Amino acid sequence: MSQLFPSPSRDLVAGLPVMDRFTELHAALHDFTRRRDWGQYHDPKSLLLALVGEVGEVAELMQWTREADVRADLSQGDGKAQISDELADVLMYLMLLADAVDVDLIEATHAKLERNEARFPTSQRQGNAPSHARHPRGIGR
Repeated sequence: MSQLFPSPSRDLVAGLPVMDRFTELHAALHDFTRRRDWGQYHDPKSLLLALVGEVGEVAELMQWTREADVRADLSQGDGKAQISDELADVLMYLMLLADAVDVDLIEATHAKLERNEARFPTSQRQGNAPSHARHPRGIGR
């Protein structure tokens, strides 16, 4: 399984340190938008709406399809290419949105994981999915 943030023991992906790959991707994305002068359209609201639209396209690939069929359809051939493209779009818009609101995604994710470790200790939550009923403000807050 591919991981965005592999453990330190597996810190090389495609021969490069993961953080270097993330930094390179970030720079390439900004170069792409700069050369097209699209930054003028990258306000937080517009980027959020674009992100939601792309997440909708991911959902569309799975809508009204049984779980077993989704896994089979998206694991090879055209299905794999489609899900790869749509998830790449999601990541790009997420990165651009984070930049627009001055959030370091790596820092923010590490901080959120630390807070979640405290909120959901393995001694109490291992094997049990968080319940929205037990967490009235929702899981992500």
